Amino acid sequence: MAQGSFYVTTPIFYINDVPHIGHAYSEVAADFLARWHRAVGDDTWSLTGTDEHGEKILRSAQAAGLPPQEWADNLVETAWKPLLDAINISNDDFIRTTEERHEDGVRRFIQRLYDRGYIYFGEFGGYYCVSCEEYKNEPDLIKNDDGDLLCAIHKRPAEYLSEENYFFKLSEFTQPLLDLYASNPNFVSPDSRRNEVISFVKQGLQDLSISRNSFDWGVKIPWDESHIVYVWVDALINYITAIGWGVDDQNFSRRWPATHIVGKDILRFHAVIWPAMLMAAGIEVPKQVFGHGWLLVGGEKMSKSSGTGVSPVELTAAYGVDAFRYYFLKAVVFGADGNFSLEDIEARYNAELANGFGNLASRVHAMAVKYFEGKVPEASAKGEAEKVVSTLIQDAVSGAHKQVEAIDITGALNKLWTIVDGLNHYLTEQEPWHLAKDPANADRLATVIRTSLEGLRVLAVALSPVIPETSEKLWVALGAVESIGALSVQNLLEAANGELPTGSALGTLPVLFPRIDNKD
Repeated sequence: MAQGSFYVTTPIFYINDVPHIGHAYSEVAADFLARWHRAVGDDTWSLTGTDEHGEKILRSAQAAGLPPQEWADNLVETAWKPLLDAINISNDDFIRTTEERHEDGVRRFIQRLYDRGYIYFGEFGGYYCVSCEEYKNEPDLIKNDDGDLLCAIHKRPAEYLSEENYFFKLSEFTQPLLDLYASNPNFVSPDSRRNEVISFVKQGLQDLSISRNSFDWGVKIPWDESHIVYVWVDALINYITAIGWGVDDQNFSRRWPATHIVGKDILRFHAVIWPAMLMAAGIEVPKQVFGHGWLLVGGEKMSKSSGTGVSPVELTAAYGVDAFRYYFLKAVVFGADGNFSLEDIEARYNAELANGFGNLASRVHAMAVKYFEGKVPEASAKGEAEKVVSTLIQDAVSGAHKQVEAIDITGALNKLWTIVDGLNHYLTEQEPWHLAKDPANADRLATVIRTSLEGLRVLAVALSPVIPETSEKLWVALGAVESIGALSVQNLLEAANGELPTGSALGTLPVLFPRIDNKD
């Protein structure tokens, strides 16, 4: 991987259900990372997409009386692509597993594993969860009151299947995977997920069934078209087919390896099966697999089947896109499970966005308009208080960058929010509204307002990866003539050292986050 490149992926989402905020959570997190890396000058590529093969899709299409491809096309265009617009995702590519570029790549990859001796024909029987599209081990099953075995995740009956399939020699990669985890402690993150994966692999891996022959909705095995590729194996390969593996070697070398952002429930596929497949194919393993936690409603994982699915569109309509993005990245520690409630999002919206950040921007801008005719004053009387603010800003931006590099998104936002709190404290101490009453304090007043405007400038740039629409509004109100996205690549990291031109005219600042009162 070339220095300064960053390739980030979300899971490609199974299209059988409409999107809920659990899906949006992964999207927004990956988008934040992509926007930040772009802003600091990294050669960045962001991928998302949809997983459209498998028995569950086939059954749903049949129930709707539609061919599976038509069923998939409808869902992608009416539900999944609109999700990206609804939450302002800046992805560079959107891949579908039914695209020719992907299916061709899957066939090449599987053929390579076969030619290298890692695939054999055998017989297998076990309990299969159609919702997970996965064979389940005994610990992954629970019994209901009638003694039926259920998937522990979906609480639905697991079906016993017995098939003659092709198998991948996953068992041969137990020690190579343990060596990978030992040599690269950050390969699986956070630490709690890494420990889970290591514990699982240490138990010894079993060979993996990688084909099905009881239905035909999938990518056909190249040497035996009576079988199709197991949907999870098919899906994982998207991360390399999307960037031209086997077709565009230059682009593949430029982008790979990737940082995968996934939910913890699919971590084993990405941190165990996927790197083993890549090792077998002679391809470099991913840079990192980060397994974030679940969004919980009433203590349960969010899902349509349990009645806890919440539409992202409903929340963005009520609170705005930026508030949606901010809330889920700051209120929930990235990597841990987090409880979601409308009461919490509303409380944080009012306290942190409306009263904290929005009110700060409003009153600083209003005082600049009132006291300096809407122009940026010159700071000629800097003192110890300004040095404190400057140090705070520099530490916050550099600290946030370190947190982003560690994929601690919540920690990065907490660092940046110290600027909001610090500027509010600075204004309370300096009381510019009192300084304005005495002409003798003109220089001091100019310094306080200039210092505050500079703080807003830094916030506009540094918060743009999480609240891009609001940051742009603030940026324009500070007199910018070009968008934040058009800034030179070093502006985010050097935002603390930049400067607003003295005498430049401010623009109009709308209310960034109107307070929400008594919302049902």
